[in-house]
Amino acid sequence: MIHTRRARVGIVGMGHFVYWPQFEGLVDELKQKQKIDAKYFRECEVVDLGFADDIDSSIVCLKKALAADLDALFIVMSTYITSQVVFPFAKYLRVPQILLALQPLEALDYSKTTTYMQLCNDDICSLPEFAGVYERLGAKKPYIIVETASNTERIAERISVYERAISAVAAFKYAKFGYLGHTYDGMYDMNTDPTAFAGCFGAHVKQLEICELVEYVHSATEAEVRARIDEIKSIFDIREPSNDPLTEYVHDADLELAARCSVGLDRLVEVHGLAALAYFYKGENGNRYEQIASNLIIGNSLLTSRGIPLAGEADLKTAAAMLIMSKVGGGGSFAELHPFDVRDDIVLIGHDGPHNINISNEKPVLRKLKKFHGKPGAGVSVEFKLKTGSISLLSCSVGGDGRFKLISAVGESMPGAIPATGNTNTKCRFSVPATEFVERWCAAGPTHHLALGVGDRSREISLFCDMMGIKHIDALGAPFDVI
Repeated sequence: MIHTRRARVGIVGMGHFVYWPQFEGLVDELKQKQKIDAKYFRECEVVDLGFADDIDSSIVCLKKALAADLDALFIVMSTYITSQVVFPFAKYLRVPQILLALQPLEALDYSKTTTYMQLCNDDICSLPEFAGVYERLGAKKPYIIVETASNTERIAERISVYERAISAVAAFKYAKFGYLGHTYDGMYDMNTDPTAFAGCFGAHVKQLEICELVEYVHSATEAEVRARIDEIKSIFDIREPSNDPLTEYVHDADLELAARCSVGLDRLVEVHGLAALAYFYKGENGNRYEQIASNLIIGNSLLTSRGIPLAGEADLKTAAAMLIMSKVGGGGSFAELHPFDVRDDIVLIGHDGPHNINISNEKPVLRKLKKFHGKPGAGVSVEFKLKTGSISLLSCSVGGDGRFKLISAVGESMPGAIPATGNTNTKCRFSVPATEFVERWCAAGPTHHLALGVGDRSREISLFCDMMGIKHIDALGAPFDVI
């Protein structure tokens, strides 16, 4: 059901044709580097573009790259290479490009070194020349990985960071974001220009109508609904009311409605091939549209957990942040700042609505709410906290210049009880006091929602922003004076 493309990367080997008649067997030995390097890729589809050693062979490889519709290019620096070989890629291929210089030997045995051996280990020799050519052409600078080939764990880790960032970039390519309803009334920070969004991220915004969703909900078959109820019961811990008077028992009819809405939501996503969805519908007087819009939480959480993020209150920007967080490996749940706690020095971060249950610390809870605070309707809601350990926050906002920006921070999910209010809530601790974190976060100019994910994803997020040309602010990275 996932409607985002799998990232496709090209790998091309490069060498210097002048060496081949001078050193028998050298070209074959250098081409082996390309095969070894390709084995490091685990998440992306790899397209072997061949080996280029002069301008003509480079153009042949370039045409393969253009035909393959790549999301990134990895160039294997096998020995010294004249920059004519990289010129066609720097000039005509508009995707992120990474120069791989993985030297076979950790050090030369200088007393026994031959010219042949040096050429086999000249992986870094052309890096300055290549970098200078990108600079002179006005092309985007290449990324560079320099390691010894024996440092396999380090190489795998570094390439995996690139793969995750490239996967996030690729997720927006040709993607469709659904937009159902309208933003929550009065939230000025939430309003998003679909054309500006498409211009920044490259994804089309598809305007949807609630009546179409209602049709799919009502046409769900009894077999589909029963199967979805069984799935819900297997995934969630259905709880009795808590001390919050808004909670009550989850009845069979509540699960039946939530399951039916979930099936209908799946159908909406499938019909339109959506990569993500932002939604909000404010019904009146308990009509059927309001009833369905109020019972999407389970369905949108299941979809979010399958890699199709849904953002409540029609927050299109946070849908983008959630997709990024998902693709860089963090999962990504819909969240906002809740109360802070100076005794434990934490900030509660969570929300009602769409959540990624894959990153729950334990079996996620279902609670029935008599009303959703600030919203119409009632229904079953999802409650959990994130897995303990490192976490990442990501907010997508728009600056005064009208340009999109991403704001991130890394913290830690702490153990301990959370409010039993039918919302997600994670106790988040940061490298600065809780109160200072709030000040720093807000000073960066975020929207009030964010994608909350597991793990330290700062490298992937920074790399994604650089690849996409989007401004990135680390809320905890810049100097900040508390007055």
